[in-house]
Amino acid sequence: MRAFIKLASTDYKAIYSIANNIKNIAASFKLKFSGPIPFPTKVIKHTTRRAPNGDGSKTYEYWIMKIHKIMIVIDGDEQAFRQILRIPVPDNVQIEINLSS
Repeated sequence: MRAFIKLASTDYKAIYSIANNIKNIAASFKLKFSGPIPFPTKVIKHTTRRAPNGDGSKTYEYWIMKIHKIMIVIDGDEQAFRQILRIPVPDNVQIEINLSS
């Protein structure tokens, strides 16, 4: 059974700490492991005027949010996947797991 695990977050350190935990579990069960495979970072930029009514100087504020994504591929058994699902995950990390045979 093959699992594709996708991790996404604005905090890249949290993603790589979870990836290291998954890598350690895969090594303890002697499974085939591929990753972390980085995806392009999505950058969301938001620009707005500082003056609410349009008067005054034309000054702007900028906000930038970066979303980091990685993927991990594991060939393993059900017991290993149960151990992986027990890893504590912070609230700011999204996980998507796809299983295929």
